[in-house]
Amino acid sequence: MKTSSRSVVDPFIVMDVMEAARAAEEAGRHIIHMEVGQPGSPAPKAARAALSAAMQDQAMGYTVALGLPQLRARIARLYKEWYGITLDPARVIVTPGSSGAFILAFTTLFDAGARVGLGEPGYPSYKQILSALDLQPIGIQTSAQNRLQPVAADLAGLDLDGLIVASPANPSGTMLDRGAMQGLIGACADQGISFISDEIYHGIQYGSRAVSALEISDDVYVINSFSKYFSMTGWRVGWMIVPKDHVRVIERLAQNMFICPSHASQIVALHAMECGDELQGNMAIYTENRRLMLEGLPKCGFDKIAPPDGAFYIYADVSDITDDSRAFAAEILDQAGVAVTPGLDFDHVRGVGTLRFSYARATEDIVEGLARLQAFMGKRGTG
Repeated sequence: MKTSSRSVVDPFIVMDVMEAARAAEEAGRHIIHMEVGQPGSPAPKAARAALSAAMQDQAMGYTVALGLPQLRARIARLYKEWYGITLDPARVIVTPGSSGAFILAFTTLFDAGARVGLGEPGYPSYKQILSALDLQPIGIQTSAQNRLQPVAADLAGLDLDGLIVASPANPSGTMLDRGAMQGLIGACADQGISFISDEIYHGIQYGSRAVSALEISDDVYVINSFSKYFSMTGWRVGWMIVPKDHVRVIERLAQNMFICPSHASQIVALHAMECGDELQGNMAIYTENRRLMLEGLPKCGFDKIAPPDGAFYIYADVSDITDDSRAFAAEILDQAGVAVTPGLDFDHVRGVGTLRFSYARATEDIVEGLARLQAFMGKRGTG
């Protein structure tokens, strides 16, 4: 049988790196994982216990397509706690991870052929999901001077229908401050560009808190997830906030595309939001890991890095070491036993000379990984 042209998307390279690391572990090697953007901690203990109790007397059947009402209300309350925003729970839509939210958002907002801008370097699946939906991803090459984030002036002449931004960003960890966010939202409003804010790494920040697009405008889409701050990657549950007159449109799509998010995952998510002490304990680990990485990577020869305001990544320019980041990452895995992500995942133009290091795992893994990297680079003569 034939396959559609829409199905021709690039691989998610970090998943290939994960598979190579898994194969190495299966062969008996001990691999330090700095490739995957996944917390080393499980979902909060009390949240898992709540699900265990609920499973004793609940069938875990379908929920309504927009998500459990109590979870939608609790998410709305989170916006009051984190940003001081009073949010109508009716605008909250629970989704099968942020990936499900992207599919719903892109399908709702754009007709086939629409042009959607995204900063590069950036999360690779934006581009691939857009392509699979017959939309045109328009890469915006960001600059170090703008902290690897798009700015309003970058939109000129692009004839965009939409723009998606992430703050904190993957892979750089940089954030948009209030002025920068306001400038982008204002420029999009002036040009009739739909604005989507990916806020999946909110809660994981090391100085100033991240600014939500909802603090500036209600005429935006905001996407978030329980994967990162709440340590629930494999549970596949996220959410989106949309203008009130878009809710029914998205509800019809969600009913047909997904029926509903996982009932079990929604229960865990609801209770995870009450586990602040454990979640802040995770943040203490990320904070220490970040300190170790910022201190240790330059000693390995990786000293050209983006300033990581949030998330749990270091994005390094290694163009003075290699012009083939994929081969270099494979060499690091083979020789040092450390899995890292080549920048080609995030930027097809400059990614040949960049690497992403994740520090989401246990601190002892970070210490060991840095020691291995320093030894490897020393032997290579580039550290």
